[in-house]
Amino acid sequence: MQVLHFPEMIADRYGVHNLEIVAPHFGSAGPRDLQAQLDRAHSRIVNIPVDIQELWETPGLSSPDPSVRQRAIALYSGWIDRAHELGVHSVRCDPGLLNLNELAPTIASYRQLGEYGAPRGVAVIVENHGSASAHPEQLAEVLRVSGAGALPDFGNFPDEATRERGLRLLFPLAKSICHAKLLPGIERCVAIAEESGFTGVYSIESAAVQDTIDALLSSA
Repeated sequence: MQVLHFPEMIADRYGVHNLEIVAPHFGSAGPRDLQAQLDRAHSRIVNIPVDIQELWETPGLSSPDPSVRQRAIALYSGWIDRAHELGVHSVRCDPGLLNLNELAPTIASYRQLGEYGAPRGVAVIVENHGSASAHPEQLAEVLRVSGAGALPDFGNFPDEATRERGLRLLFPLAKSICHAKLLPGIERCVAIAEESGFTGVYSIESAAVQDTIDALLSSA
């Protein structure tokens, strides 16, 4: 499927008008053409998860080497610009391999990205994604100190105990969106979100889209 066909298909099939489109899925679509299709479907993009293959599970934003961090910051900054063009108010940027004993490089990277995004109206948000999912305490500390927001994902955690701790730490830091997966205990995840005061978008990360919508509605 071409990204230009996506907004209308989702609106027609599911009645959903708040969309996430992962960075690689944009392909060569120009912002004007994509905006025209979004307008036609009465839809909007609420977040761009920026997946960059060369940064996946590498030091990236958390590297002790400033040149490595600046390379990652430059790659993410390009997507902040893309989000600004489309009126998207947040992008998800992964921290890379956290150094649990030295969070300062990660914090500095997110501060720099936040300073770049702020005048463009684009917030930087961070998901419990990859190996960082096993360390919600350190991830939450990075967000609190740097000013970046959280993108809590119902899944990704290595076990139920970490999921409970992680969601309770991350939802108070969530600015706009979370990722909802159809998993046992989805009702508990929604309850934690509501207890934290979360009022943002539940973005569905599941092939069973309608089943997830139904589960979210029944949990609310």
